[in-house]
Amino acid sequence: MLDLLIQNATLPDGRRQMSVAVREGKIVEVAAGLIAAAQDTVDAQGFLLSPPFVDAHFHMDATLSYGLPRVNQSGTLLEGIALWGELKPLLTQEALMERALTYCDWAVAKGLLAIRSHVDTSDPSLLAVDALLAVKKQVAPYIDLQLVAFPQDGVLRSPGGLENLKRALDKGVDVVGGIPHFERTMSDGALSVKLLCELAAQRGLLVDMHCDESDDPLSRHVETLAFETQRLGLQGRATGSHLTSMHSMDNYYVSKLIPLMMEAQLQVVSNPLVNITLQGRHDTYPKRRGMTRVPELLAAGINVAFGHDDVMDPWYSLGSGDMLEVAHMGLHVAQMTSQAAMRQCFDAVTTSAAKVMHLKGYGLEVGCDASFVLLQARDPVEAIRLRANRLKVWKKGTLLAETVEVVAKLHVQGRPEAVQFVSNREN
Repeated sequence: MLDLLIQNATLPDGRRQMSVAVREGKIVEVAAGLIAAAQDTVDAQGFLLSPPFVDAHFHMDATLSYGLPRVNQSGTLLEGIALWGELKPLLTQEALMERALTYCDWAVAKGLLAIRSHVDTSDPSLLAVDALLAVKKQVAPYIDLQLVAFPQDGVLRSPGGLENLKRALDKGVDVVGGIPHFERTMSDGALSVKLLCELAAQRGLLVDMHCDESDDPLSRHVETLAFETQRLGLQGRATGSHLTSMHSMDNYYVSKLIPLMMEAQLQVVSNPLVNITLQGRHDTYPKRRGMTRVPELLAAGINVAFGHDDVMDPWYSLGSGDMLEVAHMGLHVAQMTSQAAMRQCFDAVTTSAAKVMHLKGYGLEVGCDASFVLLQARDPVEAIRLRANRLKVWKKGTLLAETVEVVAKLHVQGRPEAVQFVSNREN
């Protein structure tokens, strides 16, 4: 007997009236119209069954801290960094864990079951590192939380920055991070990339750099990241996050840069909600969008994911853990409005993001973990359009969250009594 059988589901690749069979937390069969005995049978009613959402770039140590100790008045990246510096001496492990766990509850309700979170290693006490390692252990049954050692104040710019980062890795942090554009000079930024990539190669770890989060077209540290990735044999294991300076670079240089990134098999994470908010703050008009060149990177064959980056913290005052909101913003800013491009935006918060995190057992194929979300939508494009309701969320066959179907009741003469904003059209 099966543990769980989901019938009459639509899958992201367009297959309809599909059944997904689950036993012992794994998918054991995916077929059309499967009928079998199961302890629990769910009729998906034609709605979209997707792998869980994945956030490939987040800052969980800062989440839900908005207004502490004050609000970012200018809305700039640099004031946000300064404000985080003011907040760090006031942090306690208990409060940090409480906020992070609250956010994890939000995430589960939204079908977000894998998060890569950068954690600040600049504080010698490593208080945030210890807190998020404890959170990682606590949420392990329902969220894959991957931590990046992130030297927010610069690994060379801050005293003991490199040693603090190494200590964080010794404690069990998973990925080597960096912020080369925040070092004091361009040369220090390039040196930081070299040192951190060498550290990752020595320890057999992944790399994820905050890279060129700037409007400055001469901030070109992703070029160094591509070079060091190839030199050290880190192909496929390194990620450049943000890359917003690419938005301001001239086309000739980008025509050289993208092939270098492709040769290095770099992966990219763009953060549409926050990049469109923080970048271009020094412009009058026209104002730059400030998001990296997502369509061009995808066309070159580079894997691109979207991240939420921040939720209610010194850099971003909004957010709810909804990765469909992230995809919705990314679609608009990058002008990715064809059917194929919109589906790529859905992939950017599911399968492409899972590839960035090197998640094992992710997907809707036989042998994958039975982790998925049932959305009140008929296809990925509709899911983005509606920021679709999450009807049910499963982790390895266990139901974690459910929300009642959303139906609007109209009280207008001659109109239907109830209406859904979900269509039955075929794309």
